[in-house]
Amino acid sequence: MCGRFAPSPTGRMHLGNAYSALLSWLSARSQGGGWLLRIEDIDSQRSRAEYADQIKDDLRWLGLEWDGECRQSDRGPLYEEALGHLTGLYHCRCTRADLLATQAPHETDGRVVYAGTCRHKGYPDGALRIAVPRADILYTDLHYGPQRVNLTTHCGDFILRRRDGAWAYQLAVVVDDALTGVSEVVRGRDLLLSAAQQIFLHRALGYTPPQYGHLPLLINAAGQRLSKRDRSLDLGALRQRYTAPRLIGLICHLAGLLPHPEALTAEEAITLFDWKKLPADDIVVAG
Repeated sequence: MCGRFAPSPTGRMHLGNAYSALLSWLSARSQGGGWLLRIEDIDSQRSRAEYADQIKDDLRWLGLEWDGECRQSDRGPLYEEALGHLTGLYHCRCTRADLLATQAPHETDGRVVYAGTCRHKGYPDGALRIAVPRADILYTDLHYGPQRVNLTTHCGDFILRRRDGAWAYQLAVVVDDALTGVSEVVRGRDLLLSAAQQIFLHRALGYTPPQYGHLPLLINAAGQRLSKRDRSLDLGALRQRYTAPRLIGLICHLAGLLPHPEALTAEEAITLFDWKKLPADDIVVAG
């Protein structure tokens, strides 16, 4: 089997990124599998080479060595080729303002479900969308169990290539996971529903979808997910306060793998990993 960690180089990694990376690595290594690093830098406006270098330095500091590496910015021809194997594509000229004018965002996560406005317009340009079926996508998450998602009501026809020509996340992730042999995806539960879109694309392209395992999020006292704005919890600040073994022990404790924080290396933590020990609810972290 093969897992992966796929950070975006748009800032310094924070505790939540380190937590996702470590648990992904532990899951893969506990099965004797490989673990790949993918730099998701298709957002050219926000991605920086120096952040990618920091990510790699922080992973090495934690003791999370990887078995292969790629950058999405190098893989455009592969995404272009994948488009040629898909049907149900059409151009859409709707702006976000247009979408918000027709409906309110989903109350829990701000999603706006696309209603297929441009599906039959025949526009020669615009964002490129794929028409989704009304059928449910069924899969079993390694942590959250059986999932049933109807793409029509969850997201509607979604974008594969943006109006400016930039590749959309869903297509790039699917092509990269398939072509690099990723068979297990471990990441935060904020991407739980995205798995259905990705499974749909895997099948449409003739790929075998990986297994998905989603993690409870690390959140602050206000219930907000940790982000790169939480400077006191980025790896620059944390490396001044902790040794790598102490930080790994803290993460393992937060994840339910240890009853109390204790210093240990990533290698020593491999035998601790067990999906059954992870909490279902998000985990509050003090700043």
